[in-house]
Amino acid sequence: MKFTITEKKLRVSDEIKQYAERKLGKIDKFFKGEAEAFLTFGAERGRYSAEVTIENNGTYYRVSESTHDMRATIDSAVAAIERQIRKNKTRLEKRLREGVFDKDAGAAEFDDTPEERDFEIIRAKKFPIKPMTIEEAILQMNLLEHEFFAFKDQDNGNAFSVVYRRKSGGYGLISDV
Repeated sequence: MKFTITEKKLRVSDEIKQYAERKLGKIDKFFKGEAEAFLTFGAERGRYSAEVTIENNGTYYRVSESTHDMRATIDSAVAAIERQIRKNKTRLEKRLREGVFDKDAGAAEFDDTPEERDFEIIRAKKFPIKPMTIEEAILQMNLLEHEFFAFKDQDNGNAFSVVYRRKSGGYGLISDV
């Protein structure tokens, strides 16, 4: 597994980096090919945070954890991302049937995972999407107190776009090409 480590508002010791690499290295058994792990360590208001993103064959797994102890934060993040990977692989195996993944790569762990329900749409909405500027879309999103807002970007040839509120502050934009 290839590691990329980033530090935000915090200087992490080499010992902690090695600890994180050793813990995340155990997850490598779930992947056939070479996986890439991105770790971001930070500190805010006396709490340590660890954000872990793993990319393998175009599939991304991401988790963010925060505690008062850096080692506990790393342990919690690794456990959470391992649950995500198991859940996803179990779901895929169930849908695609056996033989998709190597049985020798952690097959025993799949047996204790509870059955996953299919994705269930609880509510569906239809509404007209009108052309507007990015600023207007952000204002509309804030007025509705939503986390995201879909619109046609009039500055970009009426391309379908989505603005969203980022956890770290500010806004993000997703646009059609």
